[in-house]
Amino acid sequence: MSTEAPASTPDDATDPARIRADLITAIVLIGLGLVVTYFSWTMDRLEVRRIHPSTIPGLVPIILGVALTICGSLLAIRSARLDMRGGGASLVRLLVSWQGVRIAVVMGLALIFTLGLVGRMPFWLASAIFIFSFITLFETVLADRPQSLVRTLVWAGLVALGAGIGIHYVFGEIFLVRLP
Repeated sequence: MSTEAPASTPDDATDPARIRADLITAIVLIGLGLVVTYFSWTMDRLEVRRIHPSTIPGLVPIILGVALTICGSLLAIRSARLDMRGGGASLVRLLVSWQGVRIAVVMGLALIFTLGLVGRMPFWLASAIFIFSFITLFETVLADRPQSLVRTLVWAGLVALGAGIGIHYVFGEIFLVRLP
């Protein structure tokens, strides 16, 4: 076991780029929380079917929406109290870094999955394509130490097929969730 201290890195709590990123994230979380809360509140209550009020469809989403709003507000208060001088330039450097590229790829894949694949094909297949693409990209193109392409394709195919079938079985057959 080594007793050497880790290489010095900027403290996340005082790094202006991180503070600015936290503030932007807080604004997004507050907005998302308010939208989720609103749409949960306006969901059908199903009273005509004599369903107990505590089992309304929007109960869990409204709790999550309120929690997102509270957490976003706390993050905004914390970020607003800290010094952000020079945070804009640092944030831009952070966003165009290798980590920023990886985050953008994850968000792009998630959007392709939700807006492009789900609803246009069986859910198990959409999930398998997403998982296959994710593993392949992050094990080869976006990896710090890229793996063999053939090995990665075989591994990604096996995992994606197993996960796609598993997702369909667990949610569709066991939990009886109607998948898109």
